[in-house]
Amino acid sequence: MLKLLENPAALAAHHRPVCAAIGVFDGVHLGHRQVLQQTLDEAGQREGIPIAITFDVHPAKILFPERAPRMIYPLEKKLALLEALGFEHALLIRFTPEFSRIEAGDFIRDLANGFKPLSGICVGSGFTFGRRRSGNVELLHRLGSELSFTVSDLAAVALDAERVSSTRIRKAVAEGRLGDASQMLGRSYTLGGSVIHGDQLGRQLGFPTANLDVTDLVIPPPGVYAAHALHARGNHRAAVNIGMRPTLSNPNPCLHVEAHLTGFDGDLYGQSLELQFVRRLRSEMKFPNLNALKEQIAKDVALVRGGFD
Repeated sequence: MLKLLENPAALAAHHRPVCAAIGVFDGVHLGHRQVLQQTLDEAGQREGIPIAITFDVHPAKILFPERAPRMIYPLEKKLALLEALGFEHALLIRFTPEFSRIEAGDFIRDLANGFKPLSGICVGSGFTFGRRRSGNVELLHRLGSELSFTVSDLAAVALDAERVSSTRIRKAVAEGRLGDASQMLGRSYTLGGSVIHGDQLGRQLGFPTANLDVTDLVIPPPGVYAAHALHARGNHRAAVNIGMRPTLSNPNPCLHVEAHLTGFDGDLYGQSLELQFVRRLRSEMKFPNLNALKEQIAKDVALVRGGFD
């Protein structure tokens, strides 16, 4: 199980060299995985401890909240992927206004003093850090010479002659190019979150749904999708609706992500649910009344039950 550390000193008792990967790692995409795998390899060669250093929120959410990007994955998913890659420890930094004011050099010195010894740092070639993003790979190399750690700065991974990045993946998801997003992630794209209470409309129509909390996540375009719904108690085919539910007369409509799991009868409230999209069935539509909506939902669910061919 991944052990979350609040500060570097929590590893001091191990007395083994520490190799650290540093990054936001939203999506843990192909480029991130190159950095993370290099860290695991270096730690193995040095009989040391590999550690992923990441943040609880995207730094832009604190520094420039009006421009902060929506995330690909919730924090829980990111940490699970780090564990799946082979990390047993992660330093999860609470990115606060106070933390953002730490000078770049002081941040690295704090890591070196806490880990004792810090053997290596691995980052992407465009990595910046510290107050006003004043730190870069060049500074890391200078500090490495001073504090006796190595620096591995890896060039970006390219796909279709373009750099793989979280920004590019977010754009692909928002535009509905989920296959492209999956290629850059190196795994099938999923939209996940905790199941929250809704208004029970689906149940009233005969098709109960699990409503997802997708706060701060990038969302595929509105519409109805066939998907696999993945949760701790099993996997089910699902009809997923993403949209504002225009048939309802709501003066303050908001985005809903709700999934009807075929063949499932149970309570998922508070549990994690992931949606792995197979294909888009139709656009979001406004119906003249709830009966017409119910008839269309029945057709959508029949398509899902019948298979994904």
